[in-house]
Amino acid sequence: MKKYSVFLAILALVIASLACQAITGGGDVDAPEIPDIDSGGDNPTQPTAVPDSGGDGFNFGGDSQFVMPPDATNVINMGTDTTIFTTNLKQDEVMNFYRDELGKQGLTERDLLTVTSDTTFSMVFDGHSSGKAVVVQGVDMGDGTTTVTITLQDV
Repeated sequence: MKKYSVFLAILALVIASLACQAITGGGDVDAPEIPDIDSGGDNPTQPTAVPDSGGDGFNFGGDSQFVMPPDATNVINMGTDTTIFTTNLKQDEVMNFYRDELGKQGLTERDLLTVTSDTTFSMVFDGHSSGKAVVVQGVDMGDGTTTVTITLQDV
């Protein structure tokens, strides 16, 4: 069982690291150009559109198929199967939120795979319409926030 908790903690840290890299611009995406404002008239030039992400499946903000606490910020959707966000809820509050919300959707927590420590947790819920398990993992960031990763996985 300890083998699983170490693996899940490392997985949560890797996903959080990827999220931080994406948020801070660690990729090769060019910044959008700042539009010029026409100083001589009443019609400023229209802002340029933000470049398409290239179809890599990353989406900052927007809708997710997963329920999130109302205060969720820094939302990142990676494809349709992964959502990462930050909340001001404490670890136990996040866990209770997902037990309640996913329970209302008819999902069942697989208690044997629930792992917690002082700063991380991992929970697995069965019953999703895709046939996959919903995995909810969280890391206490030490600043009063918790980073949560929700994924659909074959387990």
